[in-house]
Amino acid sequence: MDKQRRVIALGFFDGVHLGHGALLRRVAERSRALGARPCAFTFDRSPAAALTGRAVPLLSGVEDRSRFMRELYGILEVVVAPFDVMRQMDWRDFIDQYLKEELGAVHVVAGHDFHFGYQGQGNPQRLAERCREQGLGCDIIPRVELDGVTISSTYIRSLVGAGDMEQARRFLGHPHALSGPVVHGHELGRVMGTPTANLLVPEGVIAPGFGVYASRVFLPGGQRLAVTNVGVRPTVSAGGTAVTVEPWILDYHGDLYGKDIRVEFYARLRPERKFPSVDALRAAILQNAEQTRTYFEKALR
Repeated sequence: MDKQRRVIALGFFDGVHLGHGALLRRVAERSRALGARPCAFTFDRSPAAALTGRAVPLLSGVEDRSRFMRELYGILEVVVAPFDVMRQMDWRDFIDQYLKEELGAVHVVAGHDFHFGYQGQGNPQRLAERCREQGLGCDIIPRVELDGVTISSTYIRSLVGAGDMEQARRFLGHPHALSGPVVHGHELGRVMGTPTANLLVPEGVIAPGFGVYASRVFLPGGQRLAVTNVGVRPTVSAGGTAVTVEPWILDYHGDLYGKDIRVEFYARLRPERKFPSVDALRAAILQNAEQTRTYFEKALR
């Protein structure tokens, strides 16, 4: 990696929520003052999952994390490091050899609970002390609260899992989003006149609780409103267990197979349920489309 001077935010940044935003805004401020490049350091997989051996659903994959940091906070570079390598590194070497020598850090920013290095022996206090010894600037950001609740990825996962996308958006500072390629489905929606784009959800990333959502979809050529179903489609797939994310993109008739799209979730319109007939399902979807248009019309006022 080149030896450009960098100010670096340290963390996993799952979801890139408002707590993370406090670190990233500080990085932008320090970068302007120091004439350095604003960067973020993250891992290729969940440290919690790697350390506990348990599956930990993520709010965002690496690509979405990087996009949020760039678009929302002006981070110009995201360094994605292999966690399995970093967990074996002595915490001093992480600062001296990796951050300072390899990445060219002149200032680092970390959260109050950031641990790093072999057996997590590196902590915020040690980070600040070692940076001072090495001539590096260091900011430790305290916990961030909203409505008396500490903002955390764990809490936001519970909101997303419950389908409370509006509250999740408040704590994230942006809509929860899923990105991925469009794959072939059963094409029943096309037969009903409500053709959906079947999104392949990134492995390990959490989907919202089962239901139908007012959403916005970002396509290669722009963005559209959509009615997005998340669930197992009980009306048309009796006994099915595979979870699907299927946006019906309003006023769109193009072919999206194989193309990458992003779905942003704004509000749950209703739980997923089994209807007595396909016609009843179609009527409900059309009603959800009107609800979606109304939701965004009010949001723009």
